[in-house]
Amino acid sequence: MSKPFNLNDLFIYDLANNHQGDMEHASNIVRQVAEVNNAAGVRGALKFQFRQLDTFIHPDFKDRMDMKYVKRFQETRFPMESFAKLGELIKQNGLYTMCTPFDEESVDVICDMGLDIIKIASCSADDRPLLEKVARVNKPVVVSTAGLRIDEIDWLVNFLQSENVNFALMHCIAEYPTPNERLQLNQVGYMTRRYAGVPIGWSTHEDQDNVDAVQIASALGARLFERHVGLNTDKYKLNNYSSTPAQLEKWLAAYKSGKAMGGAAERVPSSPLERATLHELKRGVYVRRAVRKGESLKREDVFFAMPVQEGQMHSGQFRVGMPADRDYELNAAVANVLTNHEQTDEQLVYQIMLQVRGMLARANVHINEDAEIEISHHYGLKRFREFGAVIVTCINREYAKKLVIQLPRQKHPYHFHKQKEETFQLLDGDMEIVKNGEKMSMVPGDTFLVEPNAWHKFHTLGGAIVEEVSTTHYNNDSFYEDPEIAGMAREQRKTKVDNWRNYFQSKHAL
Repeated sequence: MSKPFNLNDLFIYDLANNHQGDMEHASNIVRQVAEVNNAAGVRGALKFQFRQLDTFIHPDFKDRMDMKYVKRFQETRFPMESFAKLGELIKQNGLYTMCTPFDEESVDVICDMGLDIIKIASCSADDRPLLEKVARVNKPVVVSTAGLRIDEIDWLVNFLQSENVNFALMHCIAEYPTPNERLQLNQVGYMTRRYAGVPIGWSTHEDQDNVDAVQIASALGARLFERHVGLNTDKYKLNNYSSTPAQLEKWLAAYKSGKAMGGAAERVPSSPLERATLHELKRGVYVRRAVRKGESLKREDVFFAMPVQEGQMHSGQFRVGMPADRDYELNAAVANVLTNHEQTDEQLVYQIMLQVRGMLARANVHINEDAEIEISHHYGLKRFREFGAVIVTCINREYAKKLVIQLPRQKHPYHFHKQKEETFQLLDGDMEIVKNGEKMSMVPGDTFLVEPNAWHKFHTLGGAIVEEVSTTHYNNDSFYEDPEIAGMAREQRKTKVDNWRNYFQSKHAL
């Protein structure tokens, strides 16, 4: 089975009616746009618009030159044979072919021509007969959403997902050109959050010399972009919402510059230069009095001042109770080797809880303040990042609800319950669960039933937040395959944590 077409990082160049019905003019646009795209090193698609005018316009209105779009479409008629030749030229110049059909017959023409991608214009985004036709042809689809209410976009997303269409949505404002104060670029971020997993893009009609907006849209999460393109000649004057090749070149350069400024989507290690600069600005730890080796350092025993010397502890590393590694004279710099002592169980728990808190915040998952929290560490806290889970009991009555949270690359060993029946639902991340030797890879939204006496284990690669809904939970109802775990008292493999708010308020000094 072939991989679906990747709609992310795609630049769409809309020819629209800027071909002016002139094959030579249209070919020049294709060549010059392709040259700019290829020089920028981005993935581009040049887009046609298809209307079968003999049936698209009602017979009584075909000659109504007083109607703006009837006049425009009739004056720029372009034979389908010419479009087919342009399609070959587009592919020869290293671009994908794309087309907006405005009627069902045009969808058939797109398929007959072998064009790569289908675009749905905003005016057609609620055209159910057209959408139903497009959904059946198994091509990647990009849909603009100008003018749609949110409930209409919700329906559109549900329809396309239900039909297993590979699609992306475009934020768009259908004003030609669009004033800056009407761009509504925050809609990109809104749609990214609301339709998680769907590529969100931006179809633009602003002033074509505006290169700031593409940087803002990219920073807000836009992953594909569309602009009208054309050429100014002595014969044809380009409208003010379409880009010339020179404007397109500046626009793509601004995008690349903005993307470079945006950097990675995940947190990355800082550079050696950055670390060195910050280190020079930190305060070192110095003793206020003579200290003897092994003496436990109190806050009043030390002071913090610049500079941090080579091999010295800085202020952020100091913890009350650290044992002195040697004798120190008044004003001496405390060595950073004191930070190498083994972490206490309390410090390990705090680091685990901080990471769990970050995972829940990122996934926008909230828990009740009176929830019971346990860290399950089957082989001890020091091996927790290999085996274990954080279990949050939100409710435990005749029915129970828990959150089971695993950090990246954690495993939970084989076990079963004699009394409890449970259903897991993956809320965020990834998980592979094994029941009685049968594997299932879960994606967010998937559920998995575990009956009483069924052996089960699970693990995650990138981390997982799972909701567990079950019958009543009993503390003596987990039976493990590994005799080492089975032989432990429950308190040896569990660490209870105070309720959510109290814990973090009381432990910030660790």
